[in-house]
Amino acid sequence: MKSRTRSTPARKSGRSPAARAASSARGRPCKSGELALNADCTLAEAEPLKSSLIGLLDEPQTVTLDAGGVQRIDTAALQLLAAFVRDRRLLGRTTRWRGVRQTLEPAARLLGMDGMLELAGESR
Repeated sequence: MKSRTRSTPARKSGRSPAARAASSARGRPCKSGELALNADCTLAEAEPLKSSLIGLLDEPQTVTLDAGGVQRIDTAALQLLAAFVRDRRLLGRTTRWRGVRQTLEPAARLLGMDGMLELAGESR
């Protein structure tokens, strides 16, 4: 009996290849102690975000999280970010924010997470 494998059509994301490339280039440390968040900070992107955050957890200098390019963010991403900020605080390390006003801050405020994320310390 022959085994059949079905090929599944490629999933379309609705975004241009340039937009997908720009999104995948984000979410990684830009320079020492800085992380630019993806345009889509959602459950689907949680694993790469978690890996990037874990890589910066023990960074001795201040870590800056750049949310300026975030277009969509959900509760899962906010929870990961809140846990990261908390864990760094418990280690006696500082986390700063950049570019939170457009998307991240309103979402965090709506869920009552702005204090957990320490958004008051956003660098301007």
